[in-house]
Amino acid sequence: MAGVIYDHVTKQFGDVKAVNDLTLDIKDKEFLVLVGPSGCGKTTALRLLAGLEEITAGDIRIADRVVNDVAPKDRDIAMVFQSYALYPHMSVYDNMAFGLRLRKTPKSEIDRRVKEAADILGIGALLTRKPKQLSGGQRQRVALGRAIVREPKVFLMDEPLSNLDAKLRVQTRAEISKLHQRLETTFIYVTHDQTEAMTMGTRIAVMKDGILQQLDTPQRLYDFPANIFVAGFIGSPAMNFFDGAVTGSRDDLSLDAGAFKLSVPANRRERLAGYAGKTVVFGVRPEDVHDRDYVPGAITGAAIPAQVDVMEPMGSEIYLYLLSGKQSFVARVDPRSQARPGKSVEVMLNLDHLHVFDKATEQAIF
Repeated sequence: MAGVIYDHVTKQFGDVKAVNDLTLDIKDKEFLVLVGPSGCGKTTALRLLAGLEEITAGDIRIADRVVNDVAPKDRDIAMVFQSYALYPHMSVYDNMAFGLRLRKTPKSEIDRRVKEAADILGIGALLTRKPKQLSGGQRQRVALGRAIVREPKVFLMDEPLSNLDAKLRVQTRAEISKLHQRLETTFIYVTHDQTEAMTMGTRIAVMKDGILQQLDTPQRLYDFPANIFVAGFIGSPAMNFFDGAVTGSRDDLSLDAGAFKLSVPANRRERLAGYAGKTVVFGVRPEDVHDRDYVPGAITGAAIPAQVDVMEPMGSEIYLYLLSGKQSFVARVDPRSQARPGKSVEVMLNLDHLHVFDKATEQAIF
């Protein structure tokens, strides 16, 4: 068993709490992704686990052993950094073998592990090359291989794909996911890219200002965000947010955004009844805003007029940047849409997927 537990962990730099009372229970063999904007504390949390930073308060356990005072080399973890950190004067083979030689691992065992890792990563033909002879993707595989040969209990990865181009990032994240399935080891992965988080993680921990905002599976984060921050961070393009006054009675509630008014679906009214007469924030994802002429299937919808500001054809869909009164928002519409910049269009909001948040606390109402 090689689960990892953060037990009320805090890391303070002067007056700044980079990690604030973080509690996480990461299961054995899980692929957990720490995600959030720059400065949210995700990399600091990883470095605390690796032993590269000292904990201010709380405990970290690896396989039920408290490791607060355990040296990094004795924690049985392997870390892959954003920079490949390969030795330029060494061959691929020697880069991968270096850590094992320092540990006095028998030569035959080193050879077995290096060749096995190279086979897993498809770099067997590159073992005699120097790093300068490799592409960025090949260097990243070598960095992964150097971690694999140590056969650690936990793999730690800090933005490992940031230096790759877009196409190679997509390819390499698929390879890392397959690697996790093959090795059946605990992976903890840090990224600011929510697409990486959604496609790779079995669970995702969303962080902001050193505080854990929500921990859940990718789909539940997307469908049931805990607050405005999570709702806006997960999903691309980001969720559209509107201020809306809750008007009407319990049996006929509406959200009045000024430029348009939405009737709250019957199955959502009870949870919003206590906000009658108050202003809330409601959110609709771009994929739930449709050109009225191309609405997919039956939805509980509300039609609103808008002006097209910018259009971005994406092939399989079109992004429309729209204006309705003073409200600006984004729609992902059918590629057959005839909407054009400067023209008026009527769009349909899918109220089945409406999100509403308390304006004061920013927590989800539904």
